[in-house]
Amino acid sequence: MSIQTTQLRKTYNQDTDFPVHAVKQLDLSIEQGEFVAVMGPSGSGKTTLLNMIGGIDIPSAGTVVIDGIDICSLKDQALIAFRRDNIGFIFQDYSLLPVLTALENVEFVMQLQGHSEKECRARAIALLNQVGLGDQLHKIPSKLSGGQQQRVAVARALAPSPRFVMADEPTANLDAKSTAELLDIMQQLNEKEGTTFIFSTHDPRVIKRARRVIVFEDGQLTEDRAQ
Repeated sequence: MSIQTTQLRKTYNQDTDFPVHAVKQLDLSIEQGEFVAVMGPSGSGKTTLLNMIGGIDIPSAGTVVIDGIDICSLKDQALIAFRRDNIGFIFQDYSLLPVLTALENVEFVMQLQGHSEKECRARAIALLNQVGLGDQLHKIPSKLSGGQQQRVAVARALAPSPRFVMADEPTANLDAKSTAELLDIMQQLNEKEGTTFIFSTHDPRVIKRARRVIVFEDGQLTEDRAQ
């Protein structure tokens, strides 16, 4: 099980006089079970890379192959189903559904997978307890702090037991204690269940925990090191 990109490219405004080359001709392989930090300055292409690997942004050219499936060639409904069952996302802006409670936000993706109400409820409560929000289950996002919303987003990403998790600056709004606790949870899932984590981050606390660091500058991979 792996992710393989070949000559992956993303260009915005490509039909104008001022194209933006967010990712340029990238060849990259990430194996199942890795714990990877993608770092680089703002605008270097980190988030765009995660979005293309996760199937929520379409490349301008090249391929993204996950477990032998070229996800760029999948039709809309097939791609949605593939993402739902295999890839979890933690977005920098949380992207929680504002009218749903913390509990309902975490349950939602499992419901889409067809799990029973009882299964969804039990796993959602367990995950929210795990991220320290057992006493905030019935609050909507606007009643939670930024750090609490990020914890809900992490629980939601983990709820459907994805094989791959794309985390875009997941610790940006968290204090040191919360960051350590969440990274502990992610490392446990990585080590015990083989969940692959790919982080876009500036956070030295995340980079220190990563076992592989990929450095991006101007849409190009400039360094790839194990640690």
